[in-house]
Amino acid sequence: MNFEVIPAVDMQDGEVVQLVGGERGTETTYGDPVDAATEWVEAGAETLHLVDLDGAFEGKRANADAIDAIVDACDVDLQLGGGIRTAADARRLLDRGIDRVILGTAAVETPEIVGEIDDTHSGTVVVSLDAKEGEVVVSGWQEGTGLDPVEAAQRYEDLGAGAILFTNVDVEGQLDGVRTEPVERLAAAVDIPVIASGGVATIEDILALREAGASAVVVGSALYEGNFTLAAARDAVSE
Repeated sequence: MNFEVIPAVDMQDGEVVQLVGGERGTETTYGDPVDAATEWVEAGAETLHLVDLDGAFEGKRANADAIDAIVDACDVDLQLGGGIRTAADARRLLDRGIDRVILGTAAVETPEIVGEIDDTHSGTVVVSLDAKEGEVVVSGWQEGTGLDPVEAAQRYEDLGAGAILFTNVDVEGQLDGVRTEPVERLAAAVDIPVIASGGVATIEDILALREAGASAVVVGSALYEGNFTLAAARDAVSE
């Protein structure tokens, strides 16, 4: 599997936003989600990372119209998280055209959901392990779980997860660089792909996460703020 640089399209109230440290009220807005998604595809993205932030915080999806429009407009792999709480929700999205569903809160609260979805849509579940100060957090990064990310990742791999999305909330959205050690620990502990997210400010950060064992990296603020282009990042990881 080639190492991928995946642009994030995080949606709140129908707009693309980036939050700092996962805190509502810190957002910078970047316009229409469909426009952003199509621009990233035109720039060479092979996968888009879609997040319904309202869904993550409120527990129910609130940007469905924008997501449907992106499915119709973008012929690339789409992974979606935020507010997916049941296997039926996940299956509807997968049947609608989403390629992978990202489960965070639902996977922590009802771990068996991973296997239930995998039974009918093999390899489509990405379990999101968002860590703050070394602890997995859920409900829009607001609630601690007491779970260690490595132990949790191994458990979800056994349950049928196709990949782990690891977000370091401590550095998320701050454009202040990445921390590779947690990614290195995770990648060494599981055989499924680990997608890294949080803190990317430079192309060097992307290369450091690849070196740590990540199979892909999700990038938000750094791309939207123009720290580097998607083309430059893709060129760097292909060298």
